[in-house]
Amino acid sequence: MNGQPTADVVDRIKDIPIYRGSIERGHFPVLEKPEIARGFPDNWMTPALAAALAAGEAEYVLSTGTNHARMQIIRPPYFLLHSYYRLWSEHPELADTWREGCRRVSLTTVLATEHVARVNARKRGETASAVPELRDRWLDDRTVYLNLSLDPGSWTRSEVERMLGEIREAAASHPRGRYLLDCSSSHLAHLVRKLDRWDLWERFPAPAAVVHAYEYTPRNVSRYLRERFDCPVVDLFGSTELGYLYYGDSGGDYRPYLHGMSVELLPVAPGSHIHSLIVTSVRNPWMPLVRYRSGDCVRTADGSADPGRITRFCGREKELLATPHGPVAQGDLDDLVSSIAPQVFLQHLAVTDPGGAELHCTTFDGVPPGPAETEALGHAVRRLTGRPGRVTHHKHLPIGASGKYAWLAADGRPADGAR
Repeated sequence: MNGQPTADVVDRIKDIPIYRGSIERGHFPVLEKPEIARGFPDNWMTPALAAALAAGEAEYVLSTGTNHARMQIIRPPYFLLHSYYRLWSEHPELADTWREGCRRVSLTTVLATEHVARVNARKRGETASAVPELRDRWLDDRTVYLNLSLDPGSWTRSEVERMLGEIREAAASHPRGRYLLDCSSSHLAHLVRKLDRWDLWERFPAPAAVVHAYEYTPRNVSRYLRERFDCPVVDLFGSTELGYLYYGDSGGDYRPYLHGMSVELLPVAPGSHIHSLIVTSVRNPWMPLVRYRSGDCVRTADGSADPGRITRFCGREKELLATPHGPVAQGDLDDLVSSIAPQVFLQHLAVTDPGGAELHCTTFDGVPPGPAETEALGHAVRRLTGRPGRVTHHKHLPIGASGKYAWLAADGRPADGAR
């Protein structure tokens, strides 16, 4: 298949204005985000969609926009949640926790917590509190959100103790105290460091499984979490507009989860082994996407464009770094850092034009990399970027306004607040 949609897909989208020209020409180009936004929502509107919006069976939402522009989309209510729950119920290492009715405790960005609180307040005809109470942070009877602060690196002991109490309460609803710990990997790593610092492990109920699903997880962080938790630790890959596409296992391998979907890979540049992930999906009945450029980058086992050989999700296409030997992804820097300095936690590359590249990093134990590792990291940055490289250790690196960490900055400085 050359990426063109099947006859079944074409039949499903034949009434949607944005696709009419492609149907008439018999060819569907790659669908870019600006094209989706152009003329929105009229370019997606059909009588069925208009009726669904009026009946509350479809809604307008914004994509998450971690480090890129947010995009307005239309989808069924709780589309992403239902995708998560279906995958949870079918994942070979998680399904038992679903069947047993385990609660899902979510430790991710404060923006996600605030969204849940707004949704619940709107249902009651109220305005959400600036600091949502626990009752306002339950998404439904299975999922509760914990985090109330933008920067997990700045969590106080009282904040951590509050979250531990809420975890214990969720775990207590199960006869054996089992629960699913859902997280952004960096947030959970910060929590582990706080538990170590304040000797609070006895107050932390061990999860039945850990899922990280909301951001790129560096290799060091993945290994760190697997070492600290005696349970399956798995990654889920997906997006607001698509749902979940792949799931990891406790060994770090990925499996496709493509019901209602197909994928193709296109090189991000001629000769590059980094590929753009192009997705055709009819999961969302109100906004089916045909040959949609998701913005995600992948690598395959042999460098080919075979989606069946995907081994790595390596970052965002808009965050690729141009170098003399071709584009570099977040995962490429991560591979080098993890091979040299397994104690590095957060990593942020700042580049200047013309000039050098500076790797800003923190470590899990707060101790700077040794002289040999620092020198090796500097050489690795130079090989990767084609620029003179240096390394600076920090006790703390700031988080972005989205509640997630950016790996790259082009102004030669770490984000404001590094120290």
